[in-house]
Amino acid sequence: MKHKVEYLLVVTVGIIVRLFPIFMLRPLGTVLGTLVYTFDRRHRKIAHDNLQMAFPERSHHERQHIARGVFLHIGRLVLELLKLRGMGSEAFLNLLDSEGEERVREAYKRGQGVLFFSGHFGYWEVSALSQGLCVAPMSLVVRPLDNPMLDQLLLRLRMQTGNSVIPRKGSVRRIMRELAANKGVGLLIDQHLHGPDAVFVTFFGRRAATTSALAAMALRTGAVVVPLFALPSPGGRYRVVAEHPIEPPVSDGAQAVQEFTQRCTDVLEMYIRKYPELWFWMHRRWRFDDMSSSTDESINLSGRGETKNVTMDGHAAS
Repeated sequence: MKHKVEYLLVVTVGIIVRLFPIFMLRPLGTVLGTLVYTFDRRHRKIAHDNLQMAFPERSHHERQHIARGVFLHIGRLVLELLKLRGMGSEAFLNLLDSEGEERVREAYKRGQGVLFFSGHFGYWEVSALSQGLCVAPMSLVVRPLDNPMLDQLLLRLRMQTGNSVIPRKGSVRRIMRELAANKGVGLLIDQHLHGPDAVFVTFFGRRAATTSALAAMALRTGAVVVPLFALPSPGGRYRVVAEHPIEPPVSDGAQAVQEFTQRCTDVLEMYIRKYPELWFWMHRRWRFDDMSSSTDESINLSGRGETKNVTMDGHAAS
């Protein structure tokens, strides 16, 4: 019953937002985000705690302003995704300002596949959708939502520009096949991962357990690793940025995986520092229950670029 109520609520809101032009949804999303910020004490506290750890040098007022901005952004994001659901390709393309497409096309020319990465930052679903229209369809590694009805709704949105979806659990073989066929695969690398497949990197000056799969598969296959972000632009538009590919390290073994993951994390942190109100601070990114795990134990390697026993079965949300 709870799942049905949630689904009906989302569908009803989706019908309503279709009545509005997209440039009006950001003010409406701001109202929605303000309401959630006011009443959702639990996630508001998590956001404040995370911001205090990430920006200890900033004043309480500054951190509070960022936290409120995050909720406002999520309110806008939800309404705009409901508006984009089912939108025609031409109408969607007219909302995009793309930067770095030539980098993606050059990456595909190498013939070893492309691994895109981002985080729960900005309009991450839009960045993936744009690739299906602007360059080539890609596959998205995701964890299904707890509500299967909403999961199917989101699945249809993710696939409407030609992309496909790979469930996170047991995904490695499918990802490897996609890369071998010189296709693109997208992953999010910004959430806590518990278990043997985690590698520890520095994120905002603190150790954070992160998936090792992106770096491990890149080292094994030679796939190009491209950071991909989508930012809001005036008038309900989106600026999609494909950054310069991440250069692989020259080190070997587990050290290479850790160093590669750190380089990717550094790019993500750079964007979050520039636009802190666009990242999902309501997730507990820094946890200390497994801080004793060593980086060398996080992944089993056999020589540079030879990766074994890499899985995607962690607890990080998509």
